[in-house]
Amino acid sequence: MEKREQKIIDFVKNAKECSSKEILDNVDISVSYATLKRILTRLILENYISTKGKGKGTKYFISPTFEVIQPIDIDLYYQKEIDERKIKKNFNLSIITDVLSKHSIFTNDELSRLNELQSIFKENISQLSDYEYKIEFERLAIDLSWKSSQIEGNTYSLLETERLLKEKETAAGKTREEATMLLNHKDALDFIIENPNYLTPLTLSKIEDIHSILTKELSVERSLRKRRVGISGTNYLPLDNEFQISEALENSCILINNKKNIFEKALLTLVLISYIQPFMDGNKRTARIVSNALLMNDKYCPLSFRTVNSIDYKKAMLLFYEQNNISNFKEIFINQYEFAVNTYF
Repeated sequence: MEKREQKIIDFVKNAKECSSKEILDNVDISVSYATLKRILTRLILENYISTKGKGKGTKYFISPTFEVIQPIDIDLYYQKEIDERKIKKNFNLSIITDVLSKHSIFTNDELSRLNELQSIFKENISQLSDYEYKIEFERLAIDLSWKSSQIEGNTYSLLETERLLKEKETAAGKTREEATMLLNHKDALDFIIENPNYLTPLTLSKIEDIHSILTKELSVERSLRKRRVGISGTNYLPLDNEFQISEALENSCILINNKKNIFEKALLTLVLISYIQPFMDGNKRTARIVSNALLMNDKYCPLSFRTVNSIDYKKAMLLFYEQNNISNFKEIFINQYEFAVNTYF
C-alpha cells in the first residue's frame, strides 16, 4: 500500500466517517481533488473503505473487512516475540458470522487474475485425453501429499513419496506413521475423485469423514475435540468446548455454502477449518484436502502447494489466528493457484 493511501486510511479510521473534502483538507498528501477521488475509488474497489450517502453527502468509513484484508508486513510482524505481540487471543465467531459472511475477501483485480488463470486451465485440459488428465492429476497428487505432510513435519522427500505412493516402497530410516500419513493423503484424494460431489454442500459430518480418512491408523482421535489444545508458536487459544466447536464449524459450512465464488469457498475452507482446530490433530491436512475437493467439484484447478515454504505457510496461518488477517495467506493461495495452472495439466 502506498504511503498516501495509508495516510488516507489512517485519517478515515480516526474520523470514523468523513467527506472527501475533509480528507483533502486534513490529509497531507499534496494531490488534486480529482486525484483524491481516484484514490478513494481504488480503495473502495479494494474493500479497504466503504461509503454511505450520495453526491456531496457521501461519507467514507473504514470497511468492515479492512482488518481482515489489509496488507501486513509479515517479517516485521514476527520481529516481535510471541509474548510481545498484541493479539486476538480468543476465538472470534463474529469474523465468520458478521464479517466474512457479508463481504468479499478478494479485490476485483485479484478475482480477475484468478479467473484468467482458470481460463488457461480450462483451455489446457480441453486438449488432454482422459488418460493424460489422469497422469497429470497423479503428479499433482504426489506433490500435494508430500507438501501437505511436510508442513506437518513429515521427513519423506518428494522422490521417496513418489516411490511410496506408486510402488508402495517405504523409505529407509522413516517411521511407519510417516508412510501412513502419505498413503492416507492418496486415499483421501482417490475418494474425492470417486465421489466428486461428496462435499457439496459442505457439512460438519463430511468434514469429519475426510479427517477420518487422513488419520486412519494414526494415533489421532477421530471425533471433534472435547478438550483444550495449544498451538506451537502462538498464544491464540482455540475453542475448548465440543458444542462451541461444532457450532463454529457448522457456521463455517453455512458461510462457505452461501458463497457464490469458488475461490472464496476454497480459501475460506483452508483458513477456517485450521482456525477452529476442530480435531486434536490433522486440521490443516483436512483443510487442504476439503478445499481442493471444492475446487475440483467445480472443475477448477486444484493446488499442490509444492513451492510453499512450510514456515511461511505456518506464519501466514498464525497471522490469521492472532489478527484475523488473511492478507498473507491469500497471497499464498493466489500464487499457488498460478503455480498449479502453469505446472500441471
